[in-house]
Amino acid sequence: MNIPFSNLPRLVIIGGGFAGVALAKKLVKKDVQLVVIDKHNYHTFQPLLYQVSTASLEPDSIAYPLRKIVKKGKNTYFRMAEVTAVDPVSKRISTNIGDISYNYLVIATGARTNFFGNTSIEANAMQMKNLPQALDLRSLMLENLEQAVITEDEDKRKELMRFVLAGAGPTGVELAGGIAELRQNVLPRDYPDMDFSEMEIHLIEGGERVLSPMSKHSSKKATQFLEELGVTIHLNTQVATYEDNLVTTNTDLSLQAATLIWSAGVTGAPIPGLPEQKLFKDSNRYSVNQYNQIEGYEDIFAIGDIAYMETASFPKGHPMVAQPAIQQGNHLAENIIRSLHGKAMEPFSYFDKGSMATVGRNKAVVDIGKLKFGGFFAWFIWMSVHLLFLVGFRNRFVTFFNWVYNYINFDKAARLIVRPFKKRHEFIEKV
Repeated sequence: MNIPFSNLPRLVIIGGGFAGVALAKKLVKKDVQLVVIDKHNYHTFQPLLYQVSTASLEPDSIAYPLRKIVKKGKNTYFRMAEVTAVDPVSKRISTNIGDISYNYLVIATGARTNFFGNTSIEANAMQMKNLPQALDLRSLMLENLEQAVITEDEDKRKELMRFVLAGAGPTGVELAGGIAELRQNVLPRDYPDMDFSEMEIHLIEGGERVLSPMSKHSSKKATQFLEELGVTIHLNTQVATYEDNLVTTNTDLSLQAATLIWSAGVTGAPIPGLPEQKLFKDSNRYSVNQYNQIEGYEDIFAIGDIAYMETASFPKGHPMVAQPAIQQGNHLAENIIRSLHGKAMEPFSYFDKGSMATVGRNKAVVDIGKLKFGGFFAWFIWMSVHLLFLVGFRNRFVTFFNWVYNYINFDKAARLIVRPFKKRHEFIEKV
């Protein structure tokens, strides 16, 4: 890896998500040799991935180079690598570019899409956990429309123009709203020779309501917004299979659709090497104590989505969203500094700042304690918070400019197929 020897303790962070970045920013100028490892050379602002896939933002608007974070310190290093194993006995990490030892190890690998063992969905559905996947989804949607405009087969055209989303959490709701706004405000001008009354958007949810982690008030409001945008919602329904563009469910519902987007759940992304009993089986996350130490290890920590910490307020662990990850990263930085100075660490306490989701233009829902907002004011709060937490001034400026442009002109400027996408089965058939 070509990391120089240092008399300073070496702290290795695996993962450049919200938790890893928060930790690195706090420690970048402290008396440690800091090494950040990630398989990408950028941090992704995941809450806005859906805007990349729906052509509202370009990918560089929500990505920030990890090297720009670590370059601010004299003893900080970044390596683009994929970690393959951790050896807690020898205190070494194995990667695809070599091994590295550590004094402190922080695992912040986040989460990956959970297909719940359904191989047909995993093989054929679209997911949206990173920038390449968001770009693939954007390309597929636009390619389907390009095919729809030239086909004379009515059934095939409807199949190409039918979008099915599985999972009505924040990702599913925001993505469904984004596609609906494309259909309402943008696509008819791009494709004047197409009838967009044929374009269908179906949101399938296994539970009794959309946005189940939020309040019933916000769920009801979000349902109203989605229906106003023409999204068809199917509750108490689960996708069973997806093969040959046919979506089947556990009910009588079946849909012939060229696009199925899977947003029905996530699971932790652990690293081989640590004993499996350290994982909380239901979510594949490392069980940690109140100091974010993985149980049984004083020098190995887990933060963010990969960390499972039971508390009185969160008996099932903290929600797998940005705020707990950021707060754990900041708190662990303070604890490591305390530890380096021979002081006792302090337990982590999560401050819940609320939850929010946007459905579209002037349509959002916000829960802050007992306060519930919906509509334009909630949408304004949602925009302000997301701009505030974007990493980097340039990203904030570019995103704000795009939002203002889109709002004034009812337009989205990034409807480009720059990397054509083919589904896996189509590629295999061609080969």
